[in-house]
Amino acid sequence: MNPVFVKEAQKQLAVTDCSVITVVGFPLGANVTATKVEETKLVIELGANEVDMVISLGALKDGDYKTVCEEIRAVVEAAGQVPVKVIIEAGLLEEKEKIAACLLAERAGAVFVKTSTGFNVRGATVEDVKLMKVVVGDRLGIKA
Repeated sequence: MNPVFVKEAQKQLAVTDCSVITVVGFPLGANVTATKVEETKLVIELGANEVDMVISLGALKDGDYKTVCEEIRAVVEAAGQVPVKVIIEAGLLEEKEKIAACLLAERAGAVFVKTSTGFNVRGATVEDVKLMKVVVGDRLGIKA
C-alpha cells in the first residue's frame, strides 16, 4: 500500500495478525537514497511491518552496482528489524541485470527479492521467478 495509508491501516489491523506492508521509492525507484532512507524511517514510525523498496533502476542499468548495493543497504539499515523486500522490476531488465539485482539485494541484507511493482511493462513471469530462485536459492524469499 502507499505510505499515506500506513497509519490508518495499522489502526484498523491492530487486533489482527495481518501485516502492514508499504513501499518506498515507488513506483519508479528514482528517488535519491536519502529520500528512501527517510521514507523508510517514517513508514516504520507510522506502523509498517514490512517495507518494499524499488531498486534504483537507472543505477542498475548503468552498471553502477556499488550505488545500488549501498542504497539497498541504507534502506535495510534504516529499517532495523523490519524486513525489506527489494523490487527489481524484472520486466525492464536483461537477464544479467536480474541476476545482478538479486545478488546485490542479498549482499545488502534484504530478506526478499520481488519481481515487479505491477506498474511497468509487465509483471512477473515464471521464467523470472525461476531465474531468481536459481540466483538466491533459499537464502532469500521471492515474491512474484
